[in-house]
Amino acid sequence: MSKLNKNYLSFTFLIMLACWGICLLFSLNGTSLNDNKLLYVPYVAGGLSPAIASYFSLKRCGEVAGFKDWLKNVFDFKHSILSYLVVVIMDILFILPQCLICGYEARAPIFAIIVLIPVMIVGGGLEEAGWRYILQPELEKKLPFTVSTLIVCVIWWLWHLPLFFIQGVVQYGQNFFGFGIGVLGLAFALASIRKNTGSVWLCVLFHSLANSLSGIYEVKGGMFGGIGAGSITSAIILILCSYALIKINNKKKIFH
Repeated sequence: MSKLNKNYLSFTFLIMLACWGICLLFSLNGTSLNDNKLLYVPYVAGGLSPAIASYFSLKRCGEVAGFKDWLKNVFDFKHSILSYLVVVIMDILFILPQCLICGYEARAPIFAIIVLIPVMIVGGGLEEAGWRYILQPELEKKLPFTVSTLIVCVIWWLWHLPLFFIQGVVQYGQNFFGFGIGVLGLAFALASIRKNTGSVWLCVLFHSLANSLSGIYEVKGGMFGGIGAGSITSAIILILCSYALIKINNKKKIFH
């Protein structure tokens, strides 16, 4: 493992464990985030641990000159319409099979996504400033795409584990292994977007849009509520699409 990845993972898990550990201790004593609003401070800070660790590890390894340089690399907005369209289509392929197979309840009108996406950039999207900015490409320097993606998937999945024991968060009480199926499909989709476009921002957008759609369309049984046909079908479709996009881009260079 490269020095950059070691620094990044160490910082990420240290920050996460410290912040979510506080929330977990309160939760074990029967206090949820809804009971004590101050707990949202360590909760949000823990969720931002991949982004915080990304900046400090890149700065420490001399990969960025400063915070402005880091922001420029994360929010690289200039990409083709096709690249943005692929992000939207893959997000639809993530949620649509689950809605069709499991059923769903619309909790808000679709145009609420305009408000939700900026919120979800902080509430999930900025994780990509670490997972797909650093971890994925660093692993791919020495390992095949599939192996690298599976490693990132497992680490990303385990990073979420404390949330399943913190009262007041979305993941509390859900099926952790069912969640892992969803993470598998998303990991391949995000790795494909990063590999094909070279963009961190498009990964941030994909993640934010996926979270926003999950908030608008509540899949019956939970988005990652179990190892069922909906989550498995969604994961298979995303994985197949990811390989197809890589194969097409290698031949046609449609993203460059």
